[in-house]
Amino acid sequence: MNTILEHITGLHTLTDEVIAMDFLMNAKSGVRNYAMAVTECATPEIKQILMKQLDEALDSHEKITIYMMERGLYHPYHFTEQIQLDLKNIQTAMNIPS
Repeated sequence: MNTILEHITGLHTLTDEVIAMDFLMNAKSGVRNYAMAVTECATPEIKQILMKQLDEALDSHEKITIYMMERGLYHPYHFTEQIQLDLKNIQTAMNIPS
Protein backbone atom coordinates (compact mmCIF):
# COMPACT_ATOMS: atom_id res chain seq x y z
CA MET A 1 0.00 0.00 0.00
CA ASN A 2 1.25 3.50 -0.74
CA THR A 3 2.53 5.54 2.22
CA ILE A 4 0.04 8.41 1.82
CA LEU A 5 -2.88 5.98 1.79
CA GLU A 6 -1.50 4.18 4.86
CA HIS A 7 -1.38 7.45 6.82
CA ILE A 8 -4.84 8.56 5.67
CA THR A 9 -6.42 5.25 6.70
CA GLY A 10 -4.32 4.86 9.85
CA LEU A 11 -3.00 1.50 8.65
CA HIS A 12 0.69 2.40 9.17
CA THR A 13 0.14 2.22 12.94
CA LEU A 14 -1.97 -0.91 12.68
CA THR A 15 0.74 -2.55 10.60
CA ASP A 16 3.40 -1.78 13.22
CA GLU A 17 1.10 -3.03 15.95
CA VAL A 18 0.19 -6.21 14.06
CA ILE A 19 3.85 -7.02 13.46
CA ALA A 20 4.80 -6.32 17.07
CA MET A 21 1.85 -8.33 18.45
CA ASP A 22 2.67 -11.25 16.17
CA PHE A 23 6.27 -11.12 17.37
CA LEU A 24 5.07 -11.04 21.00
CA MET A 25 2.74 -14.02 20.51
CA ASN A 26 5.57 -16.01 18.92
CA ALA A 27 7.88 -15.09 21.80
CA LYS A 28 5.24 -16.28 24.31
CA SER A 29 4.89 -19.53 22.39
CA GLY A 30 8.66 -20.01 22.40
CA VAL A 31 8.83 -19.47 26.17
CA ARG A 32 6.09 -22.07 26.72
CA ASN A 33 7.75 -24.56 24.40
CA TYR A 34 11.19 -24.19 25.98
CA ALA A 35 9.72 -24.46 29.48
CA MET A 36 7.95 -27.67 28.51
CA ALA A 37 11.06 -29.05 26.84
CA VAL A 38 13.14 -28.37 29.96
CA THR A 39 10.78 -30.57 32.00
CA GLU A 40 11.05 -33.40 29.47
CA CYS A 41 14.77 -33.53 28.69
CA ALA A 42 16.77 -36.68 29.27
CA THR A 43 20.21 -35.40 30.27
CA PRO A 44 21.60 -32.55 32.37
CA GLU A 45 23.55 -31.27 29.36
CA ILE A 46 20.43 -30.93 27.24
CA LYS A 47 18.59 -29.35 30.16
CA GLN A 48 21.37 -26.77 30.54
CA ILE A 49 21.18 -25.88 26.84
CA LEU A 50 17.41 -25.59 26.95
CA MET A 51 17.54 -23.44 30.09
CA LYS A 52 19.89 -21.04 28.28
CA GLN A 53 17.48 -20.89 25.35
CA LEU A 54 14.57 -20.32 27.76
CA ASP A 55 16.43 -17.42 29.39
CA GLU A 56 17.05 -15.86 25.99
CA ALA A 57 13.41 -16.34 25.00
CA LEU A 58 12.32 -14.63 28.24
CA ASP A 59 14.68 -11.73 27.53
CA SER A 60 13.24 -11.36 24.02
CA HIS A 61 9.70 -11.44 25.38
CA GLU A 62 10.57 -8.70 27.88
CA LYS A 63 12.14 -6.49 25.21
CA ILE A 64 9.15 -6.85 22.89
CA THR A 65 6.72 -6.14 25.74
CA ILE A 66 8.63 -3.00 26.78
CA TYR A 67 8.81 -1.84 23.15
CA MET A 68 5.06 -2.21 22.75
CA MET A 69 4.22 -0.62 26.11
CA GLU A 70 6.44 2.43 25.41
CA ARG A 71 4.58 3.01 22.14
CA GLY A 72 1.11 2.49 23.61
CA LEU A 73 0.55 -0.70 21.62
CA TYR A 74 0.12 -3.00 24.62
CA HIS A 75 -1.36 -2.45 28.09
CA PRO A 76 -0.78 -5.64 30.09
CA TYR A 77 -1.39 -3.95 33.44
CA HIS A 78 -4.46 -1.94 32.40
CA PHE A 79 -7.08 -4.38 31.23
CA THR A 80 -9.72 -1.80 30.32
CA GLU A 81 -7.23 0.20 28.23
CA GLN A 82 -6.18 -2.99 26.42
CA ILE A 83 -9.81 -3.86 25.66
CA GLN A 84 -10.37 -0.34 24.24
CA LEU A 85 -7.25 -0.68 22.09
CA ASP A 86 -8.35 -4.11 20.86
CA LEU A 87 -11.82 -2.79 19.99
CA LYS A 88 -10.29 0.15 18.10
CA ASN A 89 -8.05 -2.23 16.15
CA ILE A 90 -11.00 -4.48 15.34
CA GLN A 91 -12.95 -1.49 14.05
CA THR A 92 -9.98 -0.34 11.96
CA ALA A 93 -9.58 -3.82 10.49
CA MET A 94 -13.28 -3.98 9.66
CA ASN A 95 -13.04 -0.65 7.82
CA ILE A 96 -10.24 -1.83 5.53
CA PRO A 97 -11.56 -1.97 1.99
CA SER A 98 -11.47 -5.49 0.63
